[in-house]
Amino acid sequence: TDTQPTQRTVDLIAEQHAEVRRLMGEIATGASDSRAETFQQLVRLLAVHETAEEMVVYPALRKLGEQGKRVAQARTAEEDEAKKVLARLEGMDPTSDTFQVEFLDFRSSVEQHASSEEANVFPLLEQAEREAGTRMRRAFELVERFAPTHAHRMAPESAIGNLLVGPFVSIVDRVRDAIRDMRSERD
Repeated sequence: TDTQPTQRTVDLIAEQHAEVRRLMGEIATGASDSRAETFQQLVRLLAVHETAEEMVVYPALRKLGEQGKRVAQARTAEEDEAKKVLARLEGMDPTSDTFQVEFLDFRSSVEQHASSEEANVFPLLEQAEREAGTRMRRAFELVERFAPTHAHRMAPESAIGNLLVGPFVSIVDRVRDAIRDMRSERD
């Protein structure tokens, strides 16, 4: 089969979890005037990461039986709540004390979610990946390329919902990002 340790989806997700933790640490401990840019990086990473999990990882887990279904359901419920909080945070001023307080609660939830994934999802994902080989990682990376780049309160949490709505939301997000970047270059 076509699996190599560096090609595993589990490894890619673990690397992304480490990057999320790093970014959250910078936001939590950094100066308030430097939070905005790092927070934008975090929002983008989380948005594409969670979409890819919803479209690739959780459907694969559900195929593994009742345990896979329970684990997928618990993690997607956490992700749905995190999307709502992230969307609310994105509408706040990152230099404010209110943002910092809400962000620290959000950080704690994300840390707990990542730890739950590492403990409960990774073993099941490794089982699913043995059957799928590198196809799963390639699908995960492909979804990330076309995923929305912002959290949306009403975003779907299913693979089908993401297939139907995700591409349109992604286009809007990427245009919004380009306009924001263009404005910041002028300033």
